[in-house]
Amino acid sequence: MSELSFEQMLEDSVKTIRNGEIVQGTVIDVKEDEIILNIGYKADGIITKSEYTNDSSLVLSDAVHVGDTMEAKVLKVNDGEGQVILTYKRLAAEKGNKRLEAAFESQEVLKAPVTQVLDGGLCVNIEEARVFIPASLVSDTYERDLSKYAGQEIEFVITEFNPRRRRIIGNRKQLLLAEKAEKQKELMERIHPGDVVTGVVKNVTDFGAFIDLGGADGLLHISEMSWGRVENPKKVFNVGDEVKVLIKEINGDKIALSLKFPEENPWLTAADKFAVGNIIEGKVARMTDFGAFVELAPGIDALLHVSQISREHVAKPSDVLSIGQVIRAKVVDFNGEDKKISLSMKALEAPASAPAETEEEAPAEE
Repeated sequence: MSELSFEQMLEDSVKTIRNGEIVQGTVIDVKEDEIILNIGYKADGIITKSEYTNDSSLVLSDAVHVGDTMEAKVLKVNDGEGQVILTYKRLAAEKGNKRLEAAFESQEVLKAPVTQVLDGGLCVNIEEARVFIPASLVSDTYERDLSKYAGQEIEFVITEFNPRRRRIIGNRKQLLLAEKAEKQKELMERIHPGDVVTGVVKNVTDFGAFIDLGGADGLLHISEMSWGRVENPKKVFNVGDEVKVLIKEINGDKIALSLKFPEENPWLTAADKFAVGNIIEGKVARMTDFGAFVELAPGIDALLHVSQISREHVAKPSDVLSIGQVIRAKVVDFNGEDKKISLSMKALEAPASAPAETEEEAPAEE
């Protein structure tokens, strides 16, 4: 048998590699735009920055150091210059896809930072595998601006997995709805009509305010905001205000709230304050053709009939009174059961004096 040359022996001692093969190597140099690996082959392996990461801002020397060992996948055995071109990110993405496939099948809750904010949603990476979360699946409420999620770590589940079409969809909304349903269940088991609870104003409308009770929202209607009159809820409440409210009624998943606490009911002491014969002051709240309603205290209005405004003839209240005017009147009727009080301004006026008698004419002088 002929003896092998030194070159042949050296070549035979070096392993062979093929495109697509996974190799392990040791980092022997890190440059600005590439990593050089000793992979035990006659040529070194090269991982360009674009084949290491999708993050263009990453500094390779911060992430990889000489002496590190790493796995990579062979893209090209000979790039024309005798070098082996490798990819790290594609191998990581393949591993990530397997991880995501398992998470998809088990509906595992994943957590990852948002790497990109797009007009249509968010992107996150799991071991270099890209997951897209559409805007409609980011939250359980509509959010116009998603920029606040940039860099934020979020939880989600995989609800669609199709790596061939590069379609891996994450869903955060599903988790939020499940969490909300659990909190709502716990809240409903805990609260009862008549309870006083603390909540936070979530939204204010013309007809009322929605209060977050920590698991469900309750409606505080404008008519339940005070024993008195509230013209505009937006002048009373601001989003984020903390308020103590009374659970008035629970109907299914609907919760009606009130700020009319029973112990503060002004009618509890009205019988003494507004007894028949008392002279009171009040503010004209509204008027009709038959009379004016006068606010005596928050939640207590009394009727001043047009016939009781003055001893003189008054055709309609607006001829002599105005909204907001403070008047003095006498209580002429009190009905606590029906919550009705009648007033009279006429009763405070002095009766008109009788016409003076004419003196008898002196007898004519003779």
